[in-house]
Amino acid sequence: MDTMDKIVSLCKRRGFVFPGSEIYGGLQGFYDFGPLGVEMKNNLKSLWWNWMTREHDNVVGIDGAIITHPKVWDASGHVQSFVDPLVECKKCHHRFKADDLNKNACPDCGGLLTEPKMFNILVPTQIGVVEDDKTNVYLRGEACQTIYLDFKNVLNSSRLKIPFGICQIGKAFRNEVTPKNFLFRQREFEQWDLQWFCRPAEMEQWFEYWKAERMHWYKSIFTHPENLGFYEHEKLAHYAKKAFDIEYTASPFGKEIEGIHWRGDWDLSRHSKFSGQDLSYTDSETGEKFVPNIIETSGGVDRTFLFLMLDAYTEEKDRIILKLHPSIAPYKTAVFPLLANKPDLVHKARKVYEILKGSHQSSVVGSQLNIAWDDRGNIGKRYYSQDEIGTPYCVTIDFQTLEDSTVTVRDRDTAKQERVSISELKSYIVGKTVVPRKIERMPGA
Repeated sequence: MDTMDKIVSLCKRRGFVFPGSEIYGGLQGFYDFGPLGVEMKNNLKSLWWNWMTREHDNVVGIDGAIITHPKVWDASGHVQSFVDPLVECKKCHHRFKADDLNKNACPDCGGLLTEPKMFNILVPTQIGVVEDDKTNVYLRGEACQTIYLDFKNVLNSSRLKIPFGICQIGKAFRNEVTPKNFLFRQREFEQWDLQWFCRPAEMEQWFEYWKAERMHWYKSIFTHPENLGFYEHEKLAHYAKKAFDIEYTASPFGKEIEGIHWRGDWDLSRHSKFSGQDLSYTDSETGEKFVPNIIETSGGVDRTFLFLMLDAYTEEKDRIILKLHPSIAPYKTAVFPLLANKPDLVHKARKVYEILKGSHQSSVVGSQLNIAWDDRGNIGKRYYSQDEIGTPYCVTIDFQTLEDSTVTVRDRDTAKQERVSISELKSYIVGKTVVPRKIERMPGA
């Protein structure tokens, strides 16, 4: 069994990710995040959101609608160009994306393939209450378009001045021919996007700034940051001058996590043209009027989740460990009584559990640490269970605790243990699991 198969198995067994609609046989390209998966994914999104909007004074967020006016996708070019080449096997009738194939033969049965036919991967739907009078619309194919639609509203309702950014986390939908590789290519997925608006003359500076910023952020959460690198695109969209991907280079399949794109004035100019609205910017001090240029950083939340799991997965001779960064681990700490049949130990352990449960995680504003309680089986099995789901520290209440109010704290990665006073335990755990990240910024940011 290769690592990817082991990750998929672990995700289902431990409640990270389940196949969508599984009791009906599943639906390709759709997944549900289970109890641990949703905790980890929420931690991940909170880190991104707070880093974008709290640590950058000139970035604000929105939450745009999934369904927009159908003209949006004409203006963006998706109706005309958001297409994939589709081929079908003449023998088994399986369909494939032609770009994924290296020869004119079916990868499933060896049969001959049809000539490629182009099809649009936007997901159509309808709105309206009368069957014969419904409006044809699309589920959004990317999350960023609503940022452009709200550009003027954000500008008019805030004190922002160029340069500034608008960010968003949201769902996107694509009718992929061949969704595959677990969470890497899905039909429903989540993106995080930043659209940075600046003067045309400052594009070079800000492009390099955001390229460095985004790589620095990813390296701060990956177990093996050396597995991250840049890929520069040679084939560019007509409006682009540069495009880079941040890649997880150790991936056995696709590698792209996030794209940093030089979009120029394409987006605002197109939406100005199709909507008839003026989306230019006027400098209040100089009177200069121009269409802002855009640098985009657009990443996959689900892809990041998958690559973090792959990067953290570690096998030792007698245990499996998910060496997740403490800030994204589903549980920050687990609390155990040494023996579940000893009321004094259980009672003391519950008190310690409640103390830690009230601890706050400063990197996620207003968020309490997620603490696990476990009194099943023997202590060794509990340790190994927490190792497998990535819990950084386990706190055990034993007989010495009843004597001197100290507990045993076990480190996930090293399995080493130390005694810590209950009075100091909260600050100890918060200090270990909430790791501040130093962001290196370019001058003027």
